[in-house]
Amino acid sequence: MKKKIICIIGTRPEALKMAPLILELYKSLNFEVKTLVTAQHRELIDQMMTLFDIQVDKDLNIMAPNQSLGELSAKLLLALNQYFLQEKPDMVIAQGDTTTTMIAAMASFYLRIPFAHVEAGLRSFDLHSPFPEEFNRQCAAKLATLHFAPTQTTQQNLLREGVKPESIFITGNTIIDTLYYFSHQAGNTNPIEDNSKLILVTCHRRENFGDNLINICQALQTIARQHKDVTILFPVHPNPNVRNVVYELLQNEERIQLCAPIDYKEMVAALKRCYLVLTDSGGLQEEAPALGKPVLVMRTETERPEAVEYGASRLVGVLTNDIVHNVEELLTNAKVYESMAKAGSPYGNGTTAKQIASILLEYFKE
Repeated sequence: MKKKIICIIGTRPEALKMAPLILELYKSLNFEVKTLVTAQHRELIDQMMTLFDIQVDKDLNIMAPNQSLGELSAKLLLALNQYFLQEKPDMVIAQGDTTTTMIAAMASFYLRIPFAHVEAGLRSFDLHSPFPEEFNRQCAAKLATLHFAPTQTTQQNLLREGVKPESIFITGNTIIDTLYYFSHQAGNTNPIEDNSKLILVTCHRRENFGDNLINICQALQTIARQHKDVTILFPVHPNPNVRNVVYELLQNEERIQLCAPIDYKEMVAALKRCYLVLTDSGGLQEEAPALGKPVLVMRTETERPEAVEYGASRLVGVLTNDIVHNVEELLTNAKVYESMAKAGSPYGNGTTAKQIASILLEYFKE
């Protein structure tokens, strides 16, 4: 008899990281796979599901304008509880550190349904940064049955918290599966017509709303005005807390190209073409090193220290002068640039989804 697995997706990054696993599970005759979308990122999720040709079996469409975390959590818990009671799954799987993932773990726990956590064990060790992600992933870890840790570092984080060793599996990160697949499809597409040095920028974290985002925009202004051989490509997150500030400060800058969020194929093409990445995104901290692109992380800490330890990424904070200094060093110092570009990637070889599917098969056999 097939085992029913519900895979849950809330945001665009979750879709990118869950899609390879969902597609791998589709191949197995041992599983009945249901995909539930909560739609924390409405338009972006729809884009991802179409891109991967994944069937959505349930869409909660849970988001509302200016919804608080408390309201979101309450709605998610009620909706997931009802769906799980209806479907009676043998396992629930979710990825990462969103509110969707944390509530999925909680709803599973209340109904005694095994919960598998993809990308388990990331930690900043500060509950308020990133907020609320650090709490979400710690909570999910307390409730999970299986933990799919990307690296030895994340495995050790879980062990220190008392997670049973036999429930932790080092698998790499599914985003590398996705990246390699679309990297081949992207070919040598050039998102910028000239031969300038392209800086790819993303910024969306709640902790960077307000003054931090203003600092970041001022740093981009300075870089664009001082370096005529640079083009800055900034796909702007649709959240008004990001979009309104960025467009007000940067829309008239000659060497800064603002655009709506681009689909993943376009993002991979931009990543392949770019000279360096400036971001607060977790996904790009994992993807860029796999393609040999230096990453400057606009945060004061990261739950992805492996890339920093490798020398592939660097924490630069959110102060204007610090961001400008670090970007200029990579633009002008070839030795430093080459050191970061050739540092390598600690996040796997593109076989993570296959590994997880095999582990699930063994779990149900036992």
